[in-house]
Amino acid sequence: MADGKVRMEGVDFFMSEITRDSNHSTRRAIIRKIACASVMTALAVILMYVEVSLPFMPPFLKFDFSEVPVLVGSFALGPVYGVIIELLKNLLHLPATGTMGIGELSNFITGSIYVFTAGMIYSKKRTRKGAIISMIVATLMLGLIACPFNYFITLPLYQSVLHFPMEAILGMCSYNPMITGKVSLILWAFLPFNLFKGTVVGLITFFIYKPISRLINKTYKETRT
Repeated sequence: MADGKVRMEGVDFFMSEITRDSNHSTRRAIIRKIACASVMTALAVILMYVEVSLPFMPPFLKFDFSEVPVLVGSFALGPVYGVIIELLKNLLHLPATGTMGIGELSNFITGSIYVFTAGMIYSKKRTRKGAIISMIVATLMLGLIACPFNYFITLPLYQSVLHFPMEAILGMCSYNPMITGKVSLILWAFLPFNLFKGTVVGLITFFIYKPISRLINKTYKETRT
């Protein structure tokens, strides 16, 4: 009986050690996730301030490279963290907003569509080919979903909140004779812009993928909880 008691105490001690190690690993993984997400958020915020106007695009559509670190974060930590980084990026940019948060809302929704789709596909196939497929599909999803979002939400908000009439918006697109109304504005301005943005972000991530892929996969493995 005493021998059985000793064995049970040994099992209990062994299980408690496993639990303690497991809890320590979980805490370490969470801390690593938070640290990685913080770095990606900081980079994204900095890049969000570096906006450029594109030729043959309305001046209110500004391009920046802030989705690159968000996409890397989505690859390294998972699609949910990609959305979290996207949210933090736009919240931190709010003090500098010139659109009463409408631009940040639009950026968050469209950016989340992109990084979540890419991150979800990449999590199932963590290879270079998987990364390419994920970014192509994400770009197509961005172009597809951003169209109705901009039509039904972004443009009406610009009109109602900023009192920016559609006539003024269309007046900024006079360079393109094919833009004559709201639908053509979506098809010939917003759609090309989002497809261009998704493609450029994807290409940049593709070219930096090889040198950072080992870090991405290592971070992904070490932050699984």
